[in-house]
Amino acid sequence: MGQSAEFGKFLKAMRSRITPEMAGLPSGPASRRVPGLRREEVARLADVSTDYYTRLEQGRNIHPSRAVLGSVGRALNLDPGEQAHMIALLENCANSRPSSPAQTVRPALHQLLDAVGNVPALILGRRTDVLAGNGLAFLLFVDFPAMPAAERNLTRWIHLDPGARELFRDWKTVASEAVGGLRADIGRHPNDAQANQLVGELAVQSEHFRRWWAGHRVAAASAGTVRLHHPVVGDLELSVENLFLPDDPDQVLRVYSAKPGSPSADALALLGSYGAGQAPAPEPAGALENTKASDTQVP
Repeated sequence: MGQSAEFGKFLKAMRSRITPEMAGLPSGPASRRVPGLRREEVARLADVSTDYYTRLEQGRNIHPSRAVLGSVGRALNLDPGEQAHMIALLENCANSRPSSPAQTVRPALHQLLDAVGNVPALILGRRTDVLAGNGLAFLLFVDFPAMPAAERNLTRWIHLDPGARELFRDWKTVASEAVGGLRADIGRHPNDAQANQLVGELAVQSEHFRRWWAGHRVAAASAGTVRLHHPVVGDLELSVENLFLPDDPDQVLRVYSAKPGSPSADALALLGSYGAGQAPAPEPAGALENTKASDTQVP
């Protein structure tokens, strides 16, 4: 499928989610044959002709200006991440280029991971491939280095590993955002054969992935909070920061931290001590919760 076709599919998906009422248009007495807005309604809101918008949605070889794309984005009620994705789809279609070479992590970044060893940290590349991480991250999530190289991918692990479903207390939210992030990445790298292979594998093996992928949701990596239930140390609530690396635009340093003095900070410290061999093996999480219930409750 060409990238121009993907651009058209994205516009159609965004159009289908908006009701006339959301756009400030009268719904009309007759039943509507399509979900969301009609093409002519989007065209009117964007101040372009219906024929022009139709050609956009059909993926024709036309070159809209940034101003036109801005008008279409406002008509479709796109958020900043979706607007950037729409532009990336169009520009990468016009400037098609071969897949980039395999990614490597600079030695200084490995040193940085070691320096922040008291908090979990990962370096994610294209497709959310796990390029590197520190020991605490691998204790908290999964031992990515022990996996075959082709399986060291965060989105793949979240969707296909039963352990991830048990770890993330809000698994559907986390998994849906991972799908949105993968779609944004593919918009920037349309010729990435490994990304297309990953999408195919996940679409075959995960019903949730298929449904979310069909919705064309886009999610930009940003700060947030994640709630976990770890099998060794119990419940944690961690802040997540995604730090983009200016010298490596396709790499992100993702750091997970806990509020100082919180039960989650204590749980991270216990996990780190256990991993370093400085603490006896903790009891199973259930037993830990029974003995320290007041310490593991998260709002």
